[in-house]
Amino acid sequence: MTVSYPRFKAAACHASSVFLDAEKTAEKACDLIAEAASNGAALVVFPESFLPGFPVWAALQAPIYNHGFFRALAAEAQKLSDGAIRAIRMAARRHGLFVSLGFTEGTEASVGCLWNSNILIGPDGAILNHHRKLVPTFYEKLVWANGDARGLRVTNTELGRVGMLICGENTNPLSRYALMAQGEQVHISTYPPMWPTRPPEEDGAYDLKRAIEIRAGAHAFEAKVFNIVASGYVDAAMREAMGALGRESLEVMDKSPRGISMVLDPSSQVVGDVLCEHEGILYADIDTARCVEPKQFHDVVGYYNRFDIFHLQVDRTAREPAYFAESAALKETLGAPAPALGGTDDMFADMDGMR
Repeated sequence: MTVSYPRFKAAACHASSVFLDAEKTAEKACDLIAEAASNGAALVVFPESFLPGFPVWAALQAPIYNHGFFRALAAEAQKLSDGAIRAIRMAARRHGLFVSLGFTEGTEASVGCLWNSNILIGPDGAILNHHRKLVPTFYEKLVWANGDARGLRVTNTELGRVGMLICGENTNPLSRYALMAQGEQVHISTYPPMWPTRPPEEDGAYDLKRAIEIRAGAHAFEAKVFNIVASGYVDAAMREAMGALGRESLEVMDKSPRGISMVLDPSSQVVGDVLCEHEGILYADIDTARCVEPKQFHDVVGYYNRFDIFHLQVDRTAREPAYFAESAALKETLGAPAPALGGTDDMFADMDGMR
């Protein structure tokens, strides 16, 4: 069978959340999806923790003062069955395109356990992949739990083989290699609007823009893939919300480098526009046939490796807080168990009448 190489237009949303409001952020996402669809996009990518916003407060003041922000984030966290996720799935289905969405995920098992998650939604509204960030980075550990590798996979789509990693995961060579080894052709990288680590005037302060450029270029070049990068944006409302933290915190926000959104080709060259200081959608034409020629030079999951020397094993078992077993007699007495909450198949079946 002859190999086919899909071509399509990608859209990266360099956009702000409606800070700590999942419903209104979902409405904004649906508007951006409609705009991207009208411009011919087949894939729309949203930033890290877009729904309902990135918890930048964890960087700006001591955790003993952040309980109110954490409660607000937990209250807006989304399970896969919740309304904001459902609305975005319906928008993807309505416009017939793929959507990558970063969000803070909650769980029925706990009111305070949160994950930094990303889902890939298909043009029929189905959830094709569900990834939780494996390790929250630095102060993010105060907000999000460790994820598992259930979503550390490449999805075979009509656009090509699509993989995704969240922010600092794009620095993890083993996570990146795990996607390369599954034949990744299109990589999605998502980032926050800012990521302060020191007062900006101090030596060694983290430059998010430069870090993204290095990581995105490295993965595009090493994996020989197109890399779609979407970062968040600090709008006036987010800045005002953080204003309650005081003058010093606002100064850190105002002077810290911002995230950058762009698309890189398999040689790590920028394709199309770059967005940093202004909110908007950038577009890039992707031709996956361009992933082939660079593989002649370095194919780290092919002949440019020594599989007799190096071995990587990935455990993609879904980790749940408990596994419950009941006796056959008890099951018969109680009847069939209720369907699991948040199951994507049951939720999608409910959408058929909601187009």
